[in-house]
Amino acid sequence: MAREQRSLFGEILDWMLAPLLLLWPMSVALTWLVAQSIANRPYDRELGQLAHGVAREMRADPSFDRGLAGRHDLRLDEATAALLRSDDVDRVYYQVRSAQGELVGGDSDLPPPTEERATADEVQFRDDVVHNDAVRVAYLWVGTTAGANSGVVVQVAETFDKRSRLATEIIKGVILPQFVILPLAVLLVWFALARGIAPLSALQQRIRRRESQDLSPIDEHDVPEEVAPLVRSINDLLARLDQTMGAQKHFLADAAHQMKTPLAGLRMQAELAQREIDAGGDPQAIKRSLRQIARSSQSAAHLVNQLLAMARAEDQEQARRQQDVAIVKLATEVVRDFVPRAMDKHIDLGYEGPDREPPAPRLRGQPVLVRELIRNLVDNALQYTPAGGTVTVRLMPDPYGQVIVLQVEDTGPGIPEAEREQVFQPFYRALGTDVDGSGLGLAIVKEIADKHGATVGIETARGGTGALFTVRFAGGDAPAAA
Repeated sequence: MAREQRSLFGEILDWMLAPLLLLWPMSVALTWLVAQSIANRPYDRELGQLAHGVAREMRADPSFDRGLAGRHDLRLDEATAALLRSDDVDRVYYQVRSAQGELVGGDSDLPPPTEERATADEVQFRDDVVHNDAVRVAYLWVGTTAGANSGVVVQVAETFDKRSRLATEIIKGVILPQFVILPLAVLLVWFALARGIAPLSALQQRIRRRESQDLSPIDEHDVPEEVAPLVRSINDLLARLDQTMGAQKHFLADAAHQMKTPLAGLRMQAELAQREIDAGGDPQAIKRSLRQIARSSQSAAHLVNQLLAMARAEDQEQARRQQDVAIVKLATEVVRDFVPRAMDKHIDLGYEGPDREPPAPRLRGQPVLVRELIRNLVDNALQYTPAGGTVTVRLMPDPYGQVIVLQVEDTGPGIPEAEREQVFQPFYRALGTDVDGSGLGLAIVKEIADKHGATVGIETARGGTGALFTVRFAGGDAPAAA
């Protein structure tokens, strides 16, 4: 299943909006907590003042200094009672207890404080429950002259209705504008992102408007800094494509030029043979023309085969499909295939090396391409070796160096040192020779060797004349060249 193509614009937009939408509920929760704290402050202050008012009423009682002993009927004056009853939203409770926990006055349902006795006249706050209603309690200790175990605790409590209303109003004042700001922020993010990636769209249009044959570099000055590395990579790819296409055009032009010679020879000899037949000419002349036609067709077929071999050698996908190569078997088979041709030219063609595959090192590669390499080396040696000469194919495994050495040695004219690099170029032929050839054989050898991570060297043959080609393959699991 093909992977769904992702939008860069959509992905960036998601990464920008996701934190915003995630932080918004957190902001609401935090605002609620802050609103609760803000709403509690003024009402806590008011509740503390009520507690002090009740405490002042206690001090005004003549029996306060006597610890209010026996008092269970405390009544507040009219002003304090009116203050406690003035709240028309919340229910207000008050209570006075002695140090021993006895109810002195007020509402008996209000729970006593559980904290240790604090400094006298210091108001403290806590949350509690009365009649299943949550309340906020302000309480303080009012001491007497009798000692630490005397005195009373004054508590005033109220429900949370006013606080909740104030907190709700604060939330509304803060959150409601966010419902307008949030969509506006999303719109602004979308607009800014669209403006930010506009240069990418412009770059896309510039590339689309190019002609297919235009491989010139893309101007990097008009693209954003973040996209410049991508543009440089594309320019590098265009340069390599331009170089490859130029090499291919040059190769095709040379191949077409090379094909002209055998094809022109075929046409000329066919016309000569036709004239001789029409004129009732000499049969020997006709035979000579037919033999020339056969040689030209053989030359054309050889050139076509080498062009196909060159294409296979340049195939990257085929070079990646590697397996164990039985190089001894390939070398002996190639020698056996060329024996008839060597005998026709009176050349001694032989093989030196092991009769079976060595246990180590093993060659990893493409058997078809390795066979083609050996064939082209032997074919090149037979072409340039005169009658009565010698061509030797030699294999020398080196288990210590983990390399496999293939050598093809001949007794031909050899290759001057100045030309030993050039002979690996396509369609290049050594100067001063009258040998017919396409100039592709050694180029194919070099291409296949590079694909297998091997090196090709040329030296003078051991006898002092001729050429010695040495190919060193890395053994084991050495990776082939890409």
